Amino acid sequence: MFQDPTIVTVNIGKNGLNEKTLREIETILKARGIVKVRLLKNFLEAYGYTREDVAVILSQRLNAEVLGIRGHVIALRRKMK
Repeated sequence: MFQDPTIVTVNIGKNGLNEKTLREIETILKARGIVKVRLLKNFLEAYGYTREDVAVILSQRLNAEVLGIRGHVIALRRKMK
């Protein structure tokens, strides 16, 4: 699942979890149902979040399910109704 080339990846870097990034992830989730979010090194160093913290924040803000965390990549899926 993490290697699937059809899944769109969004990078989160020095700008952090801003509204523009959250809207972009939400748009991809609505269109494709699944997205990978890559946490860049400069984001982790600048903001001090753990991968798990970011996964929880994204799942709550976007009403998404965390499929898994591998390295610095978080896979999210739209929650089924």
